[in-house]
Amino acid sequence: MKTNSPKIKVVASSVVGAQHIHNKIPCQDYFKHLQGENFVAVVSDGAGSAKYGKIGAKIVCETLCDILKNTKFENAKSKIAYAIDVARRKIVRHRLNKGREKGLNDFAATIVGVIHNENKGLFFHIGDGAAIAFLDDEASEFITSRPENGNFACETFFYTQETWERSLRFTTFENAKTLFLMSDGLTSFSFSCDYSEIEKGFIIPINNFLKTEISKNKARRALTNTLNTPKAQKLNSDDKTLVWAEINK
Repeated sequence: MKTNSPKIKVVASSVVGAQHIHNKIPCQDYFKHLQGENFVAVVSDGAGSAKYGKIGAKIVCETLCDILKNTKFENAKSKIAYAIDVARRKIVRHRLNKGREKGLNDFAATIVGVIHNENKGLFFHIGDGAAIAFLDDEASEFITSRPENGNFACETFFYTQETWERSLRFTTFENAKTLFLMSDGLTSFSFSCDYSEIEKGFIIPINNFLKTEISKNKARRALTNTLNTPKAQKLNSDDKTLVWAEINK
């Protein structure tokens, strides 16, 4: 996947988690990014308990990117909500959804995404996963959009839920240098336990390498290998997706 803008360099990858490999389940994560008037990127994690979680993840990523790529940035929040509603209506009509409105939960998936225009950015988020905007070249200043779980550690929120609008969160930022979007398979070793700090031993080396590697193919292979190391799979056996974007002024 490539953007059309020379101002945005993107490297992204998804790997199947060790638990899914063991259970012979395909990767339930999906990501997409597009460049139009805005740069838009979305990561979605299909719920492991949902029969068609990967389809729900794909639908919402593609719908958000298509609708947001050329929208006016000042209307982004309302357009994000509109795009999610459109994705939900697509699922209601989907050929595999025999329950229509009641069948939405079979396509359950989380959302973490970004829309960026000139020097302004907006994270949008439902459920777990996380996003980071580094505001300086040293990655010492940053803005995060943190995971949101329910009453239990394994419980989160999905855009297919009836009350999805209550769970939709926004985080604004300006003058970002690099952006990270990730599924929850990476959050446990990307942040401190309370999510107040990033784990610099993981995030910073990735950021530094991707900024300096000229070949996108080499960068993507290296990122895939990093996400798929035995140590990473041991730390978290879930699927892992990372979208990294460098914004060149």
